[in-house]
Amino acid sequence: MKKIFKLRDEKKHEDRVLESVKNDIRKYVKREKKKPLPDKATMYWDFDCKIGASLSDAKVVTYEELVKALDAVKATGVIECYVEVLAKAVEKPLKEAPEVTSLEE
Repeated sequence: MKKIFKLRDEKKHEDRVLESVKNDIRKYVKREKKKPLPDKATMYWDFDCKIGASLSDAKVVTYEELVKALDAVKATGVIECYVEVLAKAVEKPLKEAPEVTSLEE
């Protein structure tokens, strides 16, 4: 999803517009997570995110930081905001096997 969101609407309160933008982002992520993975046992969906006042000002953030970054962009007073969220299938990191210690008597 690459989209420019309007952060102001004369018919709606600014907080409701911001909540609508956050909801659209969450709906997109939820929809992408439902798509089948190439190898479900060893992969998961990860998201490359960018956010800024415009495409040229967009900064790379993690998905967990996206909502806070959206609040920060709104606090600057801009009228619209560029948001980019791209899904990618990523290999799960391997878990370390617990060390087996034998009891010597």
